[in-house]
Amino acid sequence: MHTQLILNALRSLREQKPLVVNITNYVVMNNTANALLAVGASPIMAHSRQEMADMMSFAGALVINIGTLDSVWIERMTFAIEQANLHQKTVVLDPVGCGASALRTATSRRFAELAERLIIRGNASEIIALAGEFSQGKGVDSQDSSNGAIKAAMMLMKTYGASVVISGETDYIIHQAFIEKEKNILALDNGHSMMPKVTGMGCSLSALVGAFAAIGETSGLAAAAVFGVAGEIAAEQANGPGSLQLAILDALYHLDEATLAERLALTAIDTSDKIIG
Repeated sequence: MHTQLILNALRSLREQKPLVVNITNYVVMNNTANALLAVGASPIMAHSRQEMADMMSFAGALVINIGTLDSVWIERMTFAIEQANLHQKTVVLDPVGCGASALRTATSRRFAELAERLIIRGNASEIIALAGEFSQGKGVDSQDSSNGAIKAAMMLMKTYGASVVISGETDYIIHQAFIEKEKNILALDNGHSMMPKVTGMGCSLSALVGAFAAIGETSGLAAAAVFGVAGEIAAEQANGPGSLQLAILDALYHLDEATLAERLALTAIDTSDKIIG
């Protein structure tokens, strides 16, 4: 069932080519825009408050990435989220470095509270810090294991009504519908150990989460599956982090449903399992 959901979502995304508004950090604008284009979506890297009301009236989703945060950007992002709420659009929050500073933590929580339709995508340390627990983050890098953030992600789901994607060696998808219907969270074991050596990998995933949300797939599952498989394929062709960055774009562009289904490493974890306790 979940595999078919992922395949259908990829097909729909490529048919609909949704527009995704990204207020994202200076470091990764090019990376995330290219990732969206490669998978079949249409990115716009909009930052001006003067045009945001117009943008959110016709865009499919809003991605907020706090990587290069300052007071001006905070107010722009706040207004953008308000406009997304007004037009009933999903907000994807990437709380980059949450827990590394009081500003990042407070801002991430403020945005999570404000967004009415929310998906959170972060590494384990960011998810734990956002939930108010002690994390072992080092700047924007995670020092926590992704399975160690499951309890925090469940808390975020309940607090904010959000879907949560935890990135790591294993990606975890915490989504209300999966838990209500199946008593499960989902684990993805795709991707490659070289991916953290390239800046913006998580940011690109957040952008893809926005693209799939724009066509109605709001769990984060399809985006994590597609990006993980693309990273796995890219690593087989790359000689190092530099070529991996380019190879991922090619892999996203060429990825077909048969390859995606064949490579998908998806398992379900019962919410009563001790890993969550």
